[in-house]
Amino acid sequence: MKRFWILLLALVVFAGVSTSTQAEESTTAYVGAKIIPIVGDDIERGVLIVKGGKIVEVRATDDRKFADGTEVIDVSGKVLMPGIICTHSHIGGVGGGDGSGPLHPEVRIYDAINVRSSGFRRAVAGGLTTLNIMPGSGHLLSGQTVYVKLREARTIEDMFIMLKDGRIAGGMKMANGTNSQRDKPFPGTRGKSASLVREMFVAAQEYRDKIKKAGDDESKRPDRDLGKEFLIEVLEGRRVVHHHTHRNDDIMTVLRLAKEFGFRVVLHHVSEGWMVADEIAEAGVPCSILIIDSPGGKIEARNLIFETGAILEKAGVLTAFHTDDWITDSRLFLRMAALGVRAGMSRQKALEAMTISGAKILELDDRIGSLEANKDADFVVLDGDPLSVYTKVEQTYVEGVKVFDRSDPEDHLHAVGGFGAGDDQEPYLCCREHEDD
Repeated sequence: MKRFWILLLALVVFAGVSTSTQAEESTTAYVGAKIIPIVGDDIERGVLIVKGGKIVEVRATDDRKFADGTEVIDVSGKVLMPGIICTHSHIGGVGGGDGSGPLHPEVRIYDAINVRSSGFRRAVAGGLTTLNIMPGSGHLLSGQTVYVKLREARTIEDMFIMLKDGRIAGGMKMANGTNSQRDKPFPGTRGKSASLVREMFVAAQEYRDKIKKAGDDESKRPDRDLGKEFLIEVLEGRRVVHHHTHRNDDIMTVLRLAKEFGFRVVLHHVSEGWMVADEIAEAGVPCSILIIDSPGGKIEARNLIFETGAILEKAGVLTAFHTDDWITDSRLFLRMAALGVRAGMSRQKALEAMTISGAKILELDDRIGSLEANKDADFVVLDGDPLSVYTKVEQTYVEGVKVFDRSDPEDHLHAVGGFGAGDDQEPYLCCREHEDD
């Protein structure tokens, strides 16, 4: 009898593996939709072929000739575009550095992410497929960020994007301006803020040099310092700095520090970036910007204007949009591109700012950001033009797997809001009627 159950279990496991493998190897063709590949011209009636989580082909014909076994899905009248990339998000109930000090390079944000947070459901409802999840900006350095795919996940490990060298993809979050100016041990002025950052990087340089000088002699190595280890990654260009900054003088301080210590940086928010667009362009630094329909909220952002994207585009700055969710709800991402175009940004650059530009900023443009052969099959099905206020996200796919479907009642609830949409764990309510009761 025991042998029987062992054999039965083996058969079940084998069947599961077989089914999974077949799903991974199956080919699906999405036909008839207008395809916005981002790279190259739009295709009015196109075909997107997906296999094993990758894009096999994007073609400008609907001849319906496919390999045997191909599942054909008719999406006529719809619009297909790459999955949206948010270069600055805070969903997942994240928490980075604490009040013990203003600098926390050793903190990993992925140790504080709840993958069951309803924020992830809102994100896919908005067509988002890749996020840079960050700790907050109340510190000069609040910790390491993580780049994730919005796959269905049981743990944060299921969302990780892995680099070729085996590291988890992510950057380092820094900030300046008013957020980090607090009571001691935090700095009280902009000048002191910059000096603390400078001291931190000098200490990291000295730590790196001691390690190099010690070589293989363990007795001469300095005591291990986790924070400095990750700062060395920044100094050596293996980890980019994502820097919260608003005022024009704060922006210039970031550029000054980046040049002094040689680290790579992305400027985030840049409410007054339009004032120093030429300086940003000359430094060759990209920007991740936020467009909100009700500017204000904090003094240093009072000069935020809708035209920032257009001005940065004219200056030649690589520019992407982000939500800073909750500042802008992830479901409303498309609106930012529309507002950018309304204020003078070209349609092409606005579409790129939601997709390929964000991929470049995260250094993942060889995998995501456009609909091209051999890239990940991350795409969105829309019921209209992406820049129309009337357009809705109907479906979202990550690596060929559907992670959002507006026709599904639960997904629809997260898309439009309502009772239960914000509950990470739905409570037991004795008087609430359930369809499955």
